[in-house]
Amino acid sequence: MQLDAIDWRILAALQHNGRLSNQDLADQVALSPSACLRRVRMLEESGLIRGYRAELDAARLGFELEAMVQVSLDRSRDDWHDTFLQQVQAFDEVAAAYIVAGPCNYMLHVRCANLAAFSAFVVDKLNKLPGMRDICSYIVMQTIKNQLGVLPLADKTTRGGVS
Repeated sequence: MQLDAIDWRILAALQHNGRLSNQDLADQVALSPSACLRRVRMLEESGLIRGYRAELDAARLGFELEAMVQVSLDRSRDDWHDTFLQQVQAFDEVAAAYIVAGPCNYMLHVRCANLAAFSAFVVDKLNKLPGMRDICSYIVMQTIKNQLGVLPLADKTTRGGVS
């Protein structure tokens, strides 16, 4: 799908404020409301816009502990990898999970109510998965920047023509 500068501006505006009205969005990108809505629907139907979400304040909602957890599995059995992936996806505490290159196999972004809940998660759930070789946890003390859902689109909004 070929995107022009207007499409990129629509994407940039919506990723910063997914609640913009179509009229406000159209004004920002200098389109008529009907043309703007057509483009937004095209971006949604193509899968470039995958959804709209509320950004919640985890700490104020009782999830005060955040951790990055490195996990290494024993590679002697292939089925442990599949079991691990299935279980991690089912754990509510895991906000994000990545297969990574480096000294570990996986990196988990975990959120829990407190240290006791995190400890219970590691000991009672994570550590009991088959093939677990090593777990290394890093407790987040302060978040400096968190824009995982925001792509750096500034350059694209002026160039356009990128597919």
